[in-house]
Amino acid sequence: MAKVTGIGGVFFKSTDDNAALAKWYSDVLGIKLEEWGGAVLNWQDDKAEDGGITVWTVAAKDSEWFAPSTSSFMFNYRIDNMDEMIAHLTANDVAIHSGPESHENGKFAWIIDPEGNKIELWEPMIWDEKNKDT
Repeated sequence: MAKVTGIGGVFFKSTDDNAALAKWYSDVLGIKLEEWGGAVLNWQDDKAEDGGITVWTVAAKDSEWFAPSTSSFMFNYRIDNMDEMIAHLTANDVAIHSGPESHENGKFAWIIDPEGNKIELWEPMIWDEKNKDT
């Protein structure tokens, strides 16, 4: 049987100025935009210990996970250094909604984009003795 083998792209509609929103993602999160206006995220360039996995799940209709956003989606972006990202966000006047916090599979923090979409930032880590207290 044929099956899905990964995420081939992330596409969502802007509620206002799509070019300005793309620029915000480029300026704030470091997503390198191509001439055509989108980005190509190459997981093979990711140096995390987990090998570059992508997590997929469907939240329950009464989930508060995406709050305060009213969007029916939330993107999780892999990052390479949580401390540097938090410093960069703070320097660019982006409020940290919550986090950072450590879990068994890495560090997480949450922000809200200019259109009210909640974004999860994830620094993947293998949970072992050296990462337990980070």
